[in-house]
Amino acid sequence: MRKGIVQLVAIGVVIAVATTLVAVLFQWLPTSASEEFDRIQDVYWLVTIISIAIFALVTALIVFSVWKWRVSPDDDEDGPPIHGNTTIEIVWTAIPALLVLVIGIVSAVVLARNGEAGTRPLRVEAVGQQFAWRFVYPDYENATSGELVLPVGKEAQFTMRSVDVIHSFWVPEFGQKMDAVPGIETTILVTPTRTGEFPVVCAELCGLGHATMRAKARVVSEAEFEDWIAEQR
Repeated sequence: MRKGIVQLVAIGVVIAVATTLVAVLFQWLPTSASEEFDRIQDVYWLVTIISIAIFALVTALIVFSVWKWRVSPDDDEDGPPIHGNTTIEIVWTAIPALLVLVIGIVSAVVLARNGEAGTRPLRVEAVGQQFAWRFVYPDYENATSGELVLPVGKEAQFTMRSVDVIHSFWVPEFGQKMDAVPGIETTILVTPTRTGEFPVVCAELCGLGHATMRAKARVVSEAEFEDWIAEQR
């Protein structure tokens, strides 16, 4: 009995290590450039850890069972009838329910924090139309540009609008995505954490030119942002 448990645990550890290496060594997500995306990645890794543990346990049990209790190819007999185990059934129902509850609570907290605007966020209107983005800065005399420029470390509140069909504003490194829907306004918050240039993508099929609906986002210092705003004016 003890030898079997040791073998089962060893198989589970090997599977868990191999799966963890796959999760860690490959870059599945863009490198974060916002506080909001940092929080989203925390949820991602929480779910990944839980998934690896469950996958390792289930796979180890399957491999161990096939290895230890496989029958010969010519054995066509039915196995002995088994009633089941009430305790095990309760455990394997309660644990997944608890894990789903934990994931739900953490996700709700992150979603709420990512939606909390500070006292004076930088307001930006992202206007989508086939097939281009236009960015308006109401705090700076409605300065308008086809390029998104943000100061690093300052929270920005985006208001999405569309003048024709449904578009979707997405900067992968910011981790935030929101649809721009004709007739209504939607909002998201982004707080850039590092300078650089990032692509602005329309993530909603919006017509024949959808693939060309791209723009550039630049995160710069506060001084560079003020100089850029002065040029737009």
